[in-house]
Amino acid sequence: MTSLYALVDCNNFYASCERVFDPALNGRPVVVLSNNDGCVIARSAEAKELGVPMGQPFFQIRNLVESGQLHAFSSNYALYGDMSERVMQTLAQFTPNLEVYSIDECFLDLGDFYSIDLQAYAREIKRTVWRWTGIPVSLGVAPTKALAKVANKLSKKSGKANGVLVLTDPHHILKALQATKVEDVWGIGGRYAKFLRKRNILTAHDFTNLSESWVRQHMTVVGVRLLKELRGEPCLELEEVAPPKKGICTSRSFGKRVNSLGEMQEATATYAARCARKLRQQKSCAQLVTVFVTTNTFSEHDRQYYNSKTVCMPVATNSDMELIHYAGIALKAIYRDGYFYKKCGVIVTGIIPENQVQLALLDTVDRQKHAKLMEVVDGLTDRFGRSKVRVATQGTDNSWKLKSEYKSPCYTTNIGELQQVWVR
Repeated sequence: MTSLYALVDCNNFYASCERVFDPALNGRPVVVLSNNDGCVIARSAEAKELGVPMGQPFFQIRNLVESGQLHAFSSNYALYGDMSERVMQTLAQFTPNLEVYSIDECFLDLGDFYSIDLQAYAREIKRTVWRWTGIPVSLGVAPTKALAKVANKLSKKSGKANGVLVLTDPHHILKALQATKVEDVWGIGGRYAKFLRKRNILTAHDFTNLSESWVRQHMTVVGVRLLKELRGEPCLELEEVAPPKKGICTSRSFGKRVNSLGEMQEATATYAARCARKLRQQKSCAQLVTVFVTTNTFSEHDRQYYNSKTVCMPVATNSDMELIHYAGIALKAIYRDGYFYKKCGVIVTGIIPENQVQLALLDTVDRQKHAKLMEVVDGLTDRFGRSKVRVATQGTDNSWKLKSEYKSPCYTTNIGELQQVWVR
């Protein structure tokens, strides 16, 4: 079977999600802010034209928001995650084999569709995603995943392509490689790009003219795979099932300066519970839990402190109660009075499948009871939203939580925030 892949990329995804539920934003500059409304992490095309750079601190553009020239939103990951799932479910209608690459990107295996009109099929995918979800997407179709990436990037730049570019003809592939800067090639980071440009390797086409031995020597076997992919030889297969994570971290900056052990315990417990849920979602358990705390390293007035502590649990677990308990032990070991803390986090490692957990001889925890309780908690969370049911240690006030002054409603995941339609 001839290999053929499509890369579907949601255009300006976070901003597009906000526009789906507020059509008045169409054609207007929109930005989405990072945690604590710190800086710009996503921009609409109009915001880019306005000259708003990625990563710009919000306080520098607040005047544009207050004057109505720019619309800003706090990041709403519940909404974005749900909209992403809807897009992926729509794409699954077009092929049985796909790989969710990121929240806004997906590879489709179109090997069985080589004989049809690929341009028309790709445009039908684009139209259907827009019609079913309201999210605009771009598609790049090519014989390998790396070439599909190239095609996708060029599809956004070319007015003629209008968001869909199919690269199957050798001449068209050559032109595309010549038009792609080496730093824009998937898998070539800043360090390698600088290294290659110093040697006058400026485009993807220049890169494909290198010998395999030279690439292996300077860029390892990973570089060789990329070289072959750009030459049209598939080396990267679809990952239809994402591999289990080897480590899970949950951390956030606080919405205010925190200097009490009680608030730090609430935050640590909340993050530990989120790690536990992520473990259960991938049917895994963790042996180690690490807690870290830090002050604001950018503050010139506060005393500085950073520390972390790792605790090895007697039995690998994914229970909220156990992870919160051992995370609390780690926190107490490193917490120091007299500091204003800006951030804390919980990391779980030593992850193994839950069906491979080895019980301790003197284990006193009723693990079957814990598992049943967590199953009920997860069901309630899925139905009513996060933190509706929680361990008491997580608290109820949570004044330490990050700032989200411009957050839109969770239109699709919270029944209390459903969009209202008035009919006269």
